[in-house]
Amino acid sequence: MKYLCLICAEKVMEQMSGADAAKHYEEYVEFTKDVRRDGHFIAANRLAPASAATTVRVRNGKISATDGPFAETKEQLGGYYLIEARDLNEAIQVASRIPGARLGCVEVRPVAEDPETLHALGFAAPASQR
Repeated sequence: MKYLCLICAEKVMEQMSGADAAKHYEEYVEFTKDVRRDGHFIAANRLAPASAATTVRVRNGKISATDGPFAETKEQLGGYYLIEARDLNEAIQVASRIPGARLGCVEVRPVAEDPETLHALGFAAPASQR
């Protein structure tokens, strides 16, 4: 089963001292090597800070784009890992080793792979055609 691990923290890499950021990057290098070796890794990336975000809304057919994240919050989304795990318990164990979990939190969410979702994404025929 696939799980998305959303890494949130009050302080992102750009806000750390050079030495602290370098140490944190190295922790991620080691974690990523481990999660690849263990067969859990599917994808991952770091995100630019929330100040670089744009929020898009469509209301009554009109597009509105505003600077920044949708909601004001102390913690901001800093990156993610998409992992493969047997179940939620295993996903939690993997997520607990993500370095950002010590500085903020990691939200673990199952990836929807039901027939309707797979069809909407173009990965499967509609249930009525199977």
